[in-house]
Amino acid sequence: QVQLVESGGGLVQAGDSLRLSCAASGRTLISYAMGWFRQAPGKEREFVAAITWSVGFTYYTDSVKGRFTISRDTAKTTVYLQMNSLKPEDTAVYYCAAGARPLELRRFVDYWGQGTQVTVSS
Repeated sequence: QVQLVESGGGLVQAGDSLRLSCAASGRTLISYAMGWFRQAPGKEREFVAAITWSVGFTYYTDSVKGRFTISRDTAKTTVYLQMNSLKPEDTAVYYCAAGARPLELRRFVDYWGQGTQVTVSS
């Protein structure tokens, strides 16, 4: 089992930055990927970004490339999502995720966090 706890959400203005954190505990993550999904009101949950725990390979959805950066701290077993140049359309509940198929976190998630709200005002 893996437990995921997010933090760092909040209310910001368009153009601002925000950093989300997700602390993991439980089993070893060496063969996992961790990442972020988001769900806006009335929309389906969508993949945002992921990082493989072993080598730190990253991948993103197109809409956040160049604005968001995912990273990890292996000593703290924590993954971060640095979000810059935020837009109102980034408003959503952001969920931390972990999966045992490191290059396929878009489709295969084994564990979810509880979510943290990010609201971007125009």
